[in-house]
Amino acid sequence: MKTIKYSLILVIIILFTTNCGDKFLNRQDLYDFVDQNFYKTPDQISSALTAAYSELPGIGGSSDFTLMSNILSDDCFDGGSANGDLYVHDLDQFTNHPNNYADIWSEYYKGINRSNAIIKNFSRATYTNVADQNQALGEAYFLRSYFYFCLARLFGNVPLITTPDAVNLPKASADALFGQIASDMSTAISDMKPLPITSLSDSSLGHATKWAAEGMMARIFLFYTGYYNKTLVSLPNGGTITKAQVISWVDDCVANSGHSLIPDFRNQWPYADKALASLYAYNKKNNLSWVGDLGMTDSTKESMFVIKYSVFGGWNLPSRVSYSNQLDLYTSMPEQPKVLPFGQGWGWGSANPLLLQSFEAGDSIRRKGSIIDITDPDEGNCATKYVWGENNCNNETGYWDKKYTSLQFKNGQSIYSLIYPSAPNLSNNQLYNLQDEVLLRFADVLLMGAELGSANAKSYLDMVRARVGLPSVPVTLDNIKRERRNELAFEGVRYWDLLRWHDVETAFAAVNSANIPVKSNNVSSTYSCTYRPETGGFLPIPETQIAISGGVLKQNPGW
Repeated sequence: MKTIKYSLILVIIILFTTNCGDKFLNRQDLYDFVDQNFYKTPDQISSALTAAYSELPGIGGSSDFTLMSNILSDDCFDGGSANGDLYVHDLDQFTNHPNNYADIWSEYYKGINRSNAIIKNFSRATYTNVADQNQALGEAYFLRSYFYFCLARLFGNVPLITTPDAVNLPKASADALFGQIASDMSTAISDMKPLPITSLSDSSLGHATKWAAEGMMARIFLFYTGYYNKTLVSLPNGGTITKAQVISWVDDCVANSGHSLIPDFRNQWPYADKALASLYAYNKKNNLSWVGDLGMTDSTKESMFVIKYSVFGGWNLPSRVSYSNQLDLYTSMPEQPKVLPFGQGWGWGSANPLLLQSFEAGDSIRRKGSIIDITDPDEGNCATKYVWGENNCNNETGYWDKKYTSLQFKNGQSIYSLIYPSAPNLSNNQLYNLQDEVLLRFADVLLMGAELGSANAKSYLDMVRARVGLPSVPVTLDNIKRERRNELAFEGVRYWDLLRWHDVETAFAAVNSANIPVKSNNVSSTYSCTYRPETGGFLPIPETQIAISGGVLKQNPGW
């Protein structure tokens, strides 16, 4: 069967088929193909949805949304090669080369175009099951909303395209853009099945659900109303989304989704796998057991929307690298092959020591469960084997992301990269990290419900804190801010929280005044960041897109 992929880069539409290669087609060719041969059966709709989902990781690596979000935040410094990796240095320091962000722009517009094509042609498909029909259409709306939400956070105002036509549009206003984002997510909530996750089959893993849509709507609402100082979202059809409506969706998700908190915070991440206990003191001491090895019922309790990865990574097509978890590769410690159980990677996103200091005294579960401290004797053999400057890394702090890191274990005289401990023979650390990339967790939904002012706000906040042995605290914005930073560290939400709270300048001022010691090329110095408020916190539009548009697109302020 052919796999159909559609790609939109403003005015160019590409049709890719696995047995024909890339073809540049005019608009009439594309429509002839769509109208005559596709979107007629549930299986064809499913294939089209798969093509849209495949754009979630972009091309992987440097265009991964979570990675970019972490580097932009105050919790991560750039890392990477001090003499190379200019992209990550630019991202960290708010500087720019003309096409730094062209990949994520074009990949997300591919996802949007694929979603647009499904939505436009969906009525051609004949379903025998109305619930399945509504679910499929709801997923298309969810994906279009999600792709636009990511673009709107990264670049601010972007062109709003809701058909698969080859068009050349200027930027939409924030009100129009978020109106469409919220409208699409609201449609997804209405359309998708209200089944608890315990009723879902393995084949639905990685697909959007009604509950993920309700949680994502809270994230959309909080960012738009916070950053743009609004009280509600105006929809393109004349309706509105209010805070009360969003709270009702969050409460519905908590009460009816079947999602819950994993009893041990640490068991959400692969370092908790029991196969590592023999060489990882922290794992053994705490009797950890990774939910990823326990089947769907356990692994989806807290993870609400994830990117699934596979063993099909390879080099013959650029996009195939992104079949594996490139976030793990990029954020793993730089070229440290003997530091067990942690694997090697490119060393991006060294952790800010101020993040460690932000944890309460009694919050060692999340602090040690989120951050690798190379001086800690519980962290494998880091304290004796980690070598500063071995890879000429930039701005090393000695602290690394533990949630997303490649892992390895010793088998005889060899050291293998780890995808899962049960499959050590797939040992290429660039291709075979299979950990899910979690885009939304139940803990985040609870904290957003508390921040929005649900009648259950205290219960929601207490649930997140009690899980890690912390006492109840008042439901204040300051307490919620700290809770979100500590609970969701390295999960790609911190920077957007800072922007919507209008705290980003204060956060970077705190970093710059702290004289944080770092090593670059094994030379000691102190870290500083050049955040520029004139950008509004957004990235520059890639110059290639401005050129393709013939100047219809205008560069963002400050760039």
